[in-house]
Amino acid sequence: MKIYNTLTRKKEEFVPIKEGEVSIYVCGPTVYNFFHIGNARPFVVFDTLRKYLRYRGYKVKFVQNFTDVDDKIINRAREEGITAPEVSEKYIGEYFRDAAALNVEKADVHPRVSEHIQDIIDFVQTLVDKGYAYEADGDVYFSTRKFPEYGKLSKQNIDDLEAGARIAVGEVKKDPLDFALWKARKSEDEIAWESPWGMGRPGWHIECSAMSKKHLGETIDIHAGGQDLQFPHHENEIAQSECCNGVPFAHYWMHNGYITIDNEKMSKSKGNFFTVRDILKDYSGEVIRFFLLSGQYRSPINFSKELMDQARNSLARMENCKENLVYLASAGKDGSVTEAEKAALDGYDQYRQAFIRAMDDDLNTADAISAVFELITAINTAVKDGATKEFAKKSLETLMEFADVLGLLQSKEDNSVDPEIKKLIDERQEARKAKNFARADEIRDMLKEKGITLKDTPQGVQIIKE
Repeated sequence: MKIYNTLTRKKEEFVPIKEGEVSIYVCGPTVYNFFHIGNARPFVVFDTLRKYLRYRGYKVKFVQNFTDVDDKIINRAREEGITAPEVSEKYIGEYFRDAAALNVEKADVHPRVSEHIQDIIDFVQTLVDKGYAYEADGDVYFSTRKFPEYGKLSKQNIDDLEAGARIAVGEVKKDPLDFALWKARKSEDEIAWESPWGMGRPGWHIECSAMSKKHLGETIDIHAGGQDLQFPHHENEIAQSECCNGVPFAHYWMHNGYITIDNEKMSKSKGNFFTVRDILKDYSGEVIRFFLLSGQYRSPINFSKELMDQARNSLARMENCKENLVYLASAGKDGSVTEAEKAALDGYDQYRQAFIRAMDDDLNTADAISAVFELITAINTAVKDGATKEFAKKSLETLMEFADVLGLLQSKEDNSVDPEIKKLIDERQEARKAKNFARADEIRDMLKEKGITLKDTPQGVQIIKE
């Protein structure tokens, strides 16, 4: 497998630190609101990366944090008249609800800043002891110029950064480029902890370095997140981690591209800001996931109603294939697969190889989805006039092998039929036998209005719920 490494700006063969095992840290949400469609992209993309690595036989440890200590959380707590921990707890619950709708699995560990304060304090103290950080009026700052490689991830020149740097009102850092590791408490209603530098709380950047070290070790295989985190967040993580630990922080850095809304940058001020919770009112979570995987993850992707409708239609084609195979697996012909079916099954391996080639090429989910649709075309051709149960089961296994990696077609089918609906279906069958086609068509239309489509096949009537 090759991964595009942001650190080197090229695709590199993926070689984990420990053979057969992969450690991944993904920057998670700041929990003060519902997450938006831009946040959803890294959640879905790197969840798919984990699924694919497992598919290829790796044991994966996947860590995604919750930032539950932050100015935005404190401000939201003031607005809602509740405590900062109550705000965080509320929106962590909402995160899991929306992530589940997108078929995003829970991480192996979801560390929270509030649960790692001592780890963060120890990390900061090490940087102070080594001369990479200093205390000023209860704040602790990292001395950016003491890390000669600063800018190596984002490819920014420190002299150019200096020209645009400013010291904000209230800050007492020595250099405009220095950044906060620990912030002194400014008011009594701010959440704070005791530290060697007085009551305060962690800066934003330090949390990921400390929690990654705690749960994955000093050097990890893959660190991932949105493109917007390259600078300053990930740049600062590298600086403080490598100064503290004396070893490389991550071997591979992966960043997904931006999402635009109708070809414009998403912005609350423009009114084109969409949370996943909003979008779920019009589209299923699987449609959203399909849309997010339909482009190569590093490329920008445009969100629009037209493209979401296209995603819904494409996913429906996948769902129809699955439903047909589920039906044939129970209603198909008994006995062994035919010679023609065996040849079709043998031919599936070409689509498996195409799928793997695409995913091995820097997680190219767009081409992988194309391979799935080629498989679906082959399946639909093979079962056009019916199929054996065994062939349908094996075809379904292959389809779900790919779909499971992509996190699609995961909804459980409810094959139960309301007794009133069953009665109508039986009546239609009797009308067809009696050649009363007018009544049969009338019942078919009645069922259509109830979201039930009947498909007459050589094996009997297939019931499709919309």
